[in-house]
Amino acid sequence: MDDHPLLGPVIDVRSRFTAERAALLSLLHSLEPGDWEAPAVPGWSVRDLAAHLLGDDYGRLAGRRDGHRPGPGPEPGATVAQTVHRENARWVDGTRRISPAALTGTLELTGRWVADLWRDTDLHAPSLGVPWAGVDPAPAWFDCARELTEYWTHRQQIRLAAGLPADLSPEAAGPVLDTFLRALPYTLRDTAAVPGTRARVVVDGPAGGVWTVVRAGGGWAHDRAAAAEAAATVRMDAETAWLLCTRGIGPGEAAGRSVLTGDRALAAACRRIVSILR
Repeated sequence: MDDHPLLGPVIDVRSRFTAERAALLSLLHSLEPGDWEAPAVPGWSVRDLAAHLLGDDYGRLAGRRDGHRPGPGPEPGATVAQTVHRENARWVDGTRRISPAALTGTLELTGRWVADLWRDTDLHAPSLGVPWAGVDPAPAWFDCARELTEYWTHRQQIRLAAGLPADLSPEAAGPVLDTFLRALPYTLRDTAAVPGTRARVVVDGPAGGVWTVVRAGGGWAHDRAAAAEAAATVRMDAETAWLLCTRGIGPGEAAGRSVLTGDRALAAACRRIVSILR
């Protein structure tokens, strides 16, 4: 499987879905009754976020496993993000009659189905586009990795709502951060530079790593020459990285939590990274 210019080398996370769902279920079982109504993200409680994850499961199973295309399409003039947010809100509103216990039990069932689905997926096949990385269609390996980031991110939001720290273990967070940072070439798409210019993001800690992109041709691409000198480097910890990529914090706050060296304008452009659908 060859490298993809915008996405870099292949990530195979198919084996991670079972462990990620087990961690979610353990978390949900540990919640006190009042935790379910705690705010998790703007406008949604923990219960709502769990219901949203169930909707993600059913949507993926319907489309990829069953070939089912339900519901209305995009409204005239609506963007992909607006359509997705509209359907997510409708689903969550419609599931408010489902109890936390029923949600947890159903997530256990659908989690097994989703893990089976990804386990049997051909990583070479074209799949759903990923707008925040600028690829449509995306190779299945990246669509799969993006889906894992969705589950992991929402689990962290539930943890934070329950007063728990994020799970930044290398097994759980490492593949997610790796996927998030694949958005760098698309993030810099409007940033001009001399061909051969490199920018680098370093995430410290066991779940972190080094991601280097290079200006080549008419855009930016991932670069395996990690030892080559970079014109700009951004260094941050894993907590800052995942919050920045998911807009838990903005670039301004991230600036106070990171170290920039070299070309500050180019480094600042790297901090505009977003690895979720806005």
